[in-house]
Amino acid sequence: MSKPLIGLCLGAVLGLVDGLFAFRYPAVRSMMLSIVLGSTMKGFASGLAAGLFARRARSVPLGIAFGLAVGLVLSFLAAQTSPDPQGHRYYFEIMLPGSLIGAVVGFATQRFGRLPAVSGVSPRRSA
Repeated sequence: MSKPLIGLCLGAVLGLVDGLFAFRYPAVRSMMLSIVLGSTMKGFASGLAAGLFARRARSVPLGIAFGLAVGLVLSFLAAQTSPDPQGHRYYFEIMLPGSLIGAVVGFATQRFGRLPAVSGVSPRRSA
């Protein structure tokens, strides 16, 4: 599997799991569909970004930092736009798992997956 595809799959699955954990908060149960979809899309986007970054930079610490940063920014945007019915914004509850998902996906895309083949270069044959 390619690095972006690993990022997409892992990010979407971890985002889905993160969204399902919102059942712990009774105040937001009426918005569960949008929470699960938003969290899955957030993980999907973090995974794609981390996978594309992994194609360019081949450094596990940089991949983790990049994934963490992308997850943090996307989670902050989600927390800004999603108050519960009482107007409370769950920054910590949204941003912590979102940034951790980004870091995990950043690590996975650096460690696993294959890079695209270099085209136009043929191996030398020995005679």
